[in-house]
Order: sequence, then C-alpha cells, then structure tokens
Amino acid sequence: MVPAEQLSIPERVALITRNLEEVIGADELPGLLEQGMTLQHYIGLEISGRLHLGTGLMVMQKVRDLQQAGVKCRILLADWHTWLNDKLGGDREKIRKIGMGYFQTGLRASLAAVGGDPNSLEFIFGSDFYHHNDRYWEAFVDVCKNTTLNRIVRSVSIMGRSEGESMDFAKLLYPPMQVVDVFMLNSHIAHGGMDQRKAHVIARDVANALTIAPMRDSKGKVIKPIAIHGHLLLGLSKPTEWPVDPERLRELRTQMKMSKSKPASAVFLNDTPDEIRKKIRKAFCPPANEGMDFNPILDWTEHLIFNNQPDGLFIERKPENGGNIHFKSMESLKAAYADGSLHVMDLKSGLAEGLITLLAPVRKIFAEHAEMMAELEALL
Repeated sequence: MVPAEQLSIPERVALITRNLEEVIGADELPGLLEQGMTLQHYIGLEISGRLHLGTGLMVMQKVRDLQQAGVKCRILLADWHTWLNDKLGGDREKIRKIGMGYFQTGLRASLAAVGGDPNSLEFIFGSDFYHHNDRYWEAFVDVCKNTTLNRIVRSVSIMGRSEGESMDFAKLLYPPMQVVDVFMLNSHIAHGGMDQRKAHVIARDVANALTIAPMRDSKGKVIKPIAIHGHLLLGLSKPTEWPVDPERLRELRTQMKMSKSKPASAVFLNDTPDEIRKKIRKAFCPPANEGMDFNPILDWTEHLIFNNQPDGLFIERKPENGGNIHFKSMESLKAAYADGSLHVMDLKSGLAEGLITLLAPVRKIFAEHAEMMAELEALL
C-alpha cells in the first residue's frame, strides 16, 4: 500500500470517493487537501445488537479507503442515539457493555479483514463525549435555532422511522444531535449510508450560520462538512412488491436494506459458515429476465466480493455443470448470469464461499474472545 503522503491529490480524492452512492461537496475536497491539513472523518453507529455485513464490512471497507487517503477515521459509538431510538430496549447499561466490548472488537476485526488499520481507528463513546460538555449542548441549541421543526420531523427517517409515525418527543432530539456530532467532532467528512442523507444535508445547510462550533479550514475560513454516502446492502428477502416499479427503486432499496430486525435476511459477522450458506441458499435471487436492478445476490457479490477481493470471484462447479469458473469483473459475471451460463445456485454457492473466506479473520478474533461472545449472547 502506497503511503498517503506519496499519493497525488487526485489519487487521494479517488480513494475518498470511490464505491459510494453519493458525495455532497466533492468539489470542495481538492482545496482542503491542497492546504495540507489532516482531514477528519466520523461515522456514528447505533449499538443495536449483532453486527451484520452492512455495518461490519460495508462501513469498514470505506474506512479502509479513507485511511489509505490519509484521513483520520473515527467511530462514534452512539449510545444516546441508541437509547433515543429504543434499541436494545433502551437499556443503557446493556448498550454500553455491548458497545465497549463486542462492537469495538467486531469493527476492528472487520477493518483488518478488508485491509485497513484497526490500530489507528479511534472510537468515541457518545455518553463520554457529551458528559460535562456544556459546549456540546450550546451547539445543540445553535443547530436547533438554525433549522425548523418541520425539517426535523421530516428527518426522522434517519432513525428508520416514518414521518407520520406516532413517537415520543425525545426522538426529535436525534436528528439535531447527529448534526451537532458532525461539528463538535470537527468532521470534515461525515460518513453514512444513503439513509443518513437528511441529517448531513442539514449539517451543510446550517454550517455557515453556526456561532458556537463552526468548522474552519487551516486558513480560518468557515467550511461545510463533505458528506459521503455508502451503498445500502439489500436484505436477502423478496421485496414487498414485485416486480419493482423503476420509479420506486431507490425508495424500496432503502426499505429493503439489510436489517438486524430481520435476521433471516441478514448475515451477521458471527454467523457460522453453515449459517451463511443456508441463508444465501434461501435468498431471493430473481432470474435475469425479471430484471437485475433488485437482486440481493448480485448486490452482495458486487459490493462485498469485488470491492474486497482483487482476484474476483471463483466458483467451484462439477465438470458436468461446466467446471470451475473464475470471474475477474462484475461485468463478466452479470453477462454470464444474463445469458444463463451461470446458474443461480452456482452464483449463490460462490458468494457464500467468498464471504466465508472474507470473514475468516473476524471469526478467528471472536473465537479468541469467547467470554465476550458469551456475554453478548446473555445480553441479547
């Protein structure tokens, strides 16, 4: 791996922005890098149980890219947000135990598995960050004074909730707190899935109006956070409507993302190889003639295997089924699936074995922390 200081600015920009669904403020990146300042990143994660591939691998492979570009990467273990969103029953002691143990261990192991540096990854525990931090709460009021109630209500989708849903007032604190986190952590790069877009847009919109904790570049100029939005992995279940209306594709992809609340549709970092094979074998995988835009097996193959395995995907097949086959690009795999030369069960088998290999270092780390994993099971 080439050290970040030996990379050109275009090369660093390419690392920061690759394999993303959206970058808001991409044109601002080169100017910040040209100043020679160390860019700081943050992503906030709810502590809501077992880690699945969407959090463990998808988030960490982007953190790896950012590290390679010389960005300082930080994870906010968002225990207050977890509490506000009623995850883990709102049990704050349980949230803290899982966050400080299993979550940190699993995320570091995931980062190492995809080629990142777990030792330079910083974790910030939300309640520790907010404790005796008057400036944080002053900034919270500042953000609230510069946005509207209607906009906050529209932003509850970042919590996985609907705008018209009945909810307690405390949940309306969640979006502005997420915005304040960006500024109080001086995050030049705010990172999340596409489902976090509304909070990041608010952060950019209020950036120039803040008086308590504005973010500045090395010259003292007020700047906006650059928002990077990663791909949301599809869950393995069939969508609620099929075929999918092309105009509703983006909305449905968000609704059908991988979720802990639907364990059969997700693969977790601590699933056994046999559990992974079983889940993928049962997964929804429509034939090519029904469309290839909403296919979780193709989705996972593209975003997990080809983004992490430089050699692509190797699929073992019996000689009577054409023998072993090696795909070095997603384009060639899609073409084979479209023309029928790649059978759905062979694709599923190849994906399962690829994920099992990718997760092997994570399973090893968990095996070395048997007491922690036993505590996790007891807490859940």
